[in-house]
Parts: sequence; structure tokens; C-alpha cells
Amino acid sequence: MISKPDKNKLRKKRHQRIRRKISGTAECPRLNVFRSNKNIYAQLIDDVEGVTLASASTLDSEVSTEDSKIEQAATVGQLIAERAKENNFTEVVFDRGGYQYHGRVKALAEAARENGLEF
Repeated sequence: MISKPDKNKLRKKRHQRIRRKISGTAECPRLNVFRSNKNIYAQLIDDVEGVTLASASTLDSEVSTEDSKIEQAATVGQLIAERAKENNFTEVVFDRGGYQYHGRVKALAEAARENGLEF
């Protein structure tokens, strides 16, 4: 019997490989992305202290549910960039969470870059 590989298990394996190489600090936090089937979430994380500094997701009231998922992801990228500016962060380390840099993850990253985050 042929069994299909567990995609989320493979993603977590990729994410662990990425996390060995990158880490966020208080001066340059990690911009973490989590993508589910319905929503996308972004967090600015200080790994030294183990705290979330800012977050945004499609569950926020500022994000329209009428838009496509890619447009929603771009709005989340814009929100996380604005919230980062409020907390005086301009430079971050991007953590794609083991996802391919394509589609919603790419839209979020590009929107964050356009709104002032550097990575």
C-alpha cells in the first residue's frame, strides 16, 4: 500500500531547518508567517526574550472578508508593517515558516516591504 507523505510534517521539518539559521532579537525581530487554509497570520517575535512584539492576521477587523486570499494576505502584510513602525522596527528577519515563497506568503512579504519593512 502506498502512503502519501504528511505535508504539514514535511513543512515543519523545513521550518526547523530554517529556524536553525535565523533568530529574532529586540532590535531586529523575526517576522513569522503561518498560513492555514482559511487565514494567514504574521507575528514579530523576539526570540531572545521569547515574546511576540506585534501581530496581524486575516481575523483582524481591518481585513475585508470580501477580498481574495492573496489580497487579504497583502493587507496583513501592510498591517504588520504599520504595527512594526509603531513599535520603531524597520528591519526584520523574514521567516516563511517552511512554506514556499509563492502566492499568499509572497504577497504578505511584498506588502510588508512596500510599507517600510526591510528584509
